[in-house]
Amino acid sequence: MNTILCFDMEGVFTPEIWKNVALRTGISELQITTRDEPDYDKLMRYRLEILEKNGIELSFIQSVISSMDLLPGAGEFFSSIQERAQAVVVTDSFIEFAEPFIVKLGRPLVFCHSLKCDERGIITDYIIRQPDPKRKVVEALHSLRYSVIAVGDSYNDMGMIEEADRGILFSPPDNVISDYPDYPVARDYKELTAEIERALAREK
Repeated sequence: MNTILCFDMEGVFTPEIWKNVALRTGISELQITTRDEPDYDKLMRYRLEILEKNGIELSFIQSVISSMDLLPGAGEFFSSIQERAQAVVVTDSFIEFAEPFIVKLGRPLVFCHSLKCDERGIITDYIIRQPDPKRKVVEALHSLRYSVIAVGDSYNDMGMIEEADRGILFSPPDNVISDYPDYPVARDYKELTAEIERALAREK
């Protein structure tokens, strides 16, 4: 079977968006990410409550994102990987956040969610593609007779990593490593490239 690489976005190719929003607003509660909280709905409801309480509009978050760049070396790494295999990005971020990064990555196929805003421009809800969406992407690729290598860094990536034929953790926090000790860990793009090459060799 042909192999497709599925990558998370934040923490793999881009900085954590919510951490940057926390820095710009001074609201430390927005520092919490999927590296800390495995329940994504609980995390997002918590974030939306903070945005509402502080009157933070989507346009402000987008202005923060516009000042951010890919992680150092991410663009070159992704280009080199695309020479080895087909690759897609599977993120729990939102198209309203991800678009600038999609452009910087060369417009690969990206699966992400979307947001709802009220008349003030404040985010009131989020719409996921389907329950357990990252795992479902891998299941769909398997149904099309692809093998899958999945790369992520956080709890919300574990569905696609567990479902994939090969999974790799990229620069994850210690708590994720402790909870999922069976997966190889890469700390930088050089190590990640080596892990991907080993995984691709096993899938031949």
